[in-house]
Amino acid sequence: MSCNRRRWLAGAASGAAALALPRWCEAAAPPSRDAATVAPGRTARVRAVAFDSYGTLFDVDSLAVLAEELYPGQGKALSMLWRRKQIEYTWLRTLLRRYRDFAAVTEDGLVFAAAKLTLELTADKRRRLLEQYVRLDAFADVVDGIAAFRRLKLPLAIVSNGTLEMLRREVRYIGIEAQFDRLVSVDTVRAYKTDPRIYLAGARALGMRPRDICFVSSHSWDVIGAVSAGYTGFWVDRAGEPIEELGVPIAHRGTTLFDAARFVEGAMA
Repeated sequence: MSCNRRRWLAGAASGAAALALPRWCEAAAPPSRDAATVAPGRTARVRAVAFDSYGTLFDVDSLAVLAEELYPGQGKALSMLWRRKQIEYTWLRTLLRRYRDFAAVTEDGLVFAAAKLTLELTADKRRRLLEQYVRLDAFADVVDGIAAFRRLKLPLAIVSNGTLEMLRREVRYIGIEAQFDRLVSVDTVRAYKTDPRIYLAGARALGMRPRDICFVSSHSWDVIGAVSAGYTGFWVDRAGEPIEELGVPIAHRGTTLFDAARFVEGAMA
């Protein structure tokens, strides 16, 4: 996706905070997607790494344990529908230009899911489930995998739909708070992934061009969003899913964060 989005941004609703595009983004990008990022076998030198959070570092499926305790026999169904509606609401709110932060969207998704499954969502159950969202388990490869990235001595960031408060509490909970140089929330641009402004905000926070950053996510649509904004992308395909049919290839993929770290190490030279 071309960096020249000024005309589109000018039409954004007055309540949306549009991120001013840096000068390097307005410079002479090729008319098509950055070939160094999109074309297999041609990777820009990586100078920093940005990570997605939910579903990549934080295991949202771990919510099912508490959900099952509160709603025996319905925990998995509630957890899955809650997550699906949460993501759908981020996309819908971005399209509608009716932004609410991720904490609010997460609660909205829970309320819908409980109603859809005809589950009584008492104030106490709502509080316990929402509180669990900042105490999610990490995937098994996260602590050691992030340490492997840290040994590469590159700046590391999280670029996430989550609020800063949610991110700070979660990285503290799983013990990786000290590993990251920047936490970047969509609140800075008031639009959710895959809006290019959040990926550009991540590059801006790291002080680098998008093409100098490797974006790591377990969601192929998220990697495609980052690649479309100019990043090098790495897909951690833990579940063995097919790539989303969005017309953008993902040149680099693996199944763990260790695979991603090995790729980045090779792309540093």
